[in-house]
Amino acid sequence: MDPVDRRLAEAARGFMPVDEGLALHAHAAACGTDGPFLEIGSYCGKSAIYLGAAARDSGRLLFAIDHHRGSEENQAGWEWHEPDLVDPSVGKMDTLPVFRRTIHNAGLESTVVAIVGDSPAVARHWTTPLALVFIDGGHGTAPAHLDFEAWTPKLISGGTLLIHDVFPNPADGGRPPYEIYLRALDDGFVETAAVGSLRVLVAP
Repeated sequence: MDPVDRRLAEAARGFMPVDEGLALHAHAAACGTDGPFLEIGSYCGKSAIYLGAAARDSGRLLFAIDHHRGSEENQAGWEWHEPDLVDPSVGKMDTLPVFRRTIHNAGLESTVVAIVGDSPAVARHWTTPLALVFIDGGHGTAPAHLDFEAWTPKLISGGTLLIHDVFPNPADGGRPPYEIYLRALDDGFVETAAVGSLRVLVAP
């Protein structure tokens, strides 16, 4: 990865450790199937820098889907709430301005395409086969499973599925990302790597 991209990624707001971000970039860069990349759950753009740099270097687009109102754990009263990301005019989280600034500063505006909306709703109208899908959206049971069900069928055979925040030990984190990781294995996806809480699988 270009050193400027890496410095920007490490400085960007978000909850992805550097080793997992670098693994995101490496596996995206190594993706051998044709088609664009897609991430579910962009927050402030940290993961989009890693994936976007790989997309740029291979002549692809990264579609970044997020409603930008924050996941369950980002809301007031929860552990990962960031009060300065609340739009006072509506009283709701709004990470889109920070996301756009992050992508601008990384020089990725021609590569990273923001889609502001509900992930399953977008998926219902999506027809382009995907080379890579990164699932890091809502971590509640319904959002995580809906993202899995909506987007994994869009992956090309041999494409890359990346799932974040997979914790086999319940004491380490929430269960839904781990549950959809198990569903992927049951569906014939083959795990090829694990870095921290990131799991890398290949579509059947």
